[in-house]
Amino acid sequence: MTGTPDGTGTARPRWRRLAIDTRPLRHPAYRRIFTGNSAAMFGSQFTVVAVPVQMFALTRSSLWVGYLGLAGLVPLLVLALWGGALADVMDRRRLLLASSALMYAGTLALLAQAVLHLRSPVLLLVLVAAQSAGFAVAAPTQQAIIPRLVPQPEVPAANTLNYTAGTAASVAGPLAAALLIRYDIAWAYGVDAATFTVAMWAALRLPAVPPTGAAGRRAGLGEVLSGLRYLGTSPVLMLSFAVDIVAMVLAYPRALFPAVAAERFGGPSAVGVLYAAIAVGSLLAGLTSGWISRVRRQGAALIGAVVCWGVAVALAGLAHQLWLAVLLLAVGGAADLVSAVYRQTILQTYAPDELRGRLQGVFTIVVVGGPRLGDMRAGTSGALLGTTVAWVGGGLAAAVVAAALAVAFPALLRYARPAGTPGPAVR
Repeated sequence: MTGTPDGTGTARPRWRRLAIDTRPLRHPAYRRIFTGNSAAMFGSQFTVVAVPVQMFALTRSSLWVGYLGLAGLVPLLVLALWGGALADVMDRRRLLLASSALMYAGTLALLAQAVLHLRSPVLLLVLVAAQSAGFAVAAPTQQAIIPRLVPQPEVPAANTLNYTAGTAASVAGPLAAALLIRYDIAWAYGVDAATFTVAMWAALRLPAVPPTGAAGRRAGLGEVLSGLRYLGTSPVLMLSFAVDIVAMVLAYPRALFPAVAAERFGGPSAVGVLYAAIAVGSLLAGLTSGWISRVRRQGAALIGAVVCWGVAVALAGLAHQLWLAVLLLAVGGAADLVSAVYRQTILQTYAPDELRGRLQGVFTIVVVGGPRLGDMRAGTSGALLGTTVAWVGGGLAAAVVAAALAVAFPALLRYARPAGTPGPAVR
């Protein structure tokens, strides 16, 4: 059987060139953190389902359920930039352990309050906020570690593996959680605690990841501002963040699913299918993503993926057959995974290591905040203009604005991945 080079001097059979690239798993440190993170992402979906279910059972109020989103968002917005600054001035392994321990403690506390039947809505809000505070520091820290664990050419493959595992967790986790919480809500928190134990083990087994060029620096306001100043002078990174915001804020259709399901597809039974469609498309794209690491013009690929996302979403908004809407949303989900991989990869390989944590903090805010703003945009415009205009118009606007940004500011369009191939710094 013939093969082709994979960038590392080895050959891959042709049938595997489309399969997901698993080369990063050869590196022990990355393999451990991938295993722990995958387990934790699956388990966290049980808590994602269990907390709002428990809150509604306690209060019978959708308003209290909405407060959960606020409790999770505020610590993230406040702490993500500071967490990224910390990741640039201290050992990232130690910081990941400390922030993960806070998340772990929050999960154990959720389990305890369920077992003890404390029945306190306020306690639920506090524990969700505590978990979010830990995540705000852990997320940029972990992403800043990845380029230190694998060779630079394998960073896109490492990101693809991470996103694919997360997508698989977002599909399988809620389905399993829905079955489990029928018996007792505490079981869902127990699964989350058990899987997070694997993540803690993985963080403990990481080698030291000391900062570069951090002598005399402290994670204060000045460090945060210096990261933002660097971002302001880097059109490639600024545009990669901008197109992500455009894609999510203008085209994210999730808030319109209940109304569209009722108007076109026979009622609530179609809502779950619509919610799953984007994630399923992302999962399939991840499993057939062997080509992603071979693309050199990553900026152009990112722009193309965002345009494809917007067009697919717009066409899905015109569909009056459920299968067609699901198919088009899955195409959009596939494009979204590709754009997510390239956004993350460009940041990790373009930004210097001593600034990577702070920029990952900004990235975390953009990634988490964009869909929430998209929900607000879709819901508001749907109420004012109708679901079809809000859905189709948002998708078309995202495609047009992303293309216009690429033409008006061509730095991202011209960006190509670096040619260097340094090996992993730690094992």
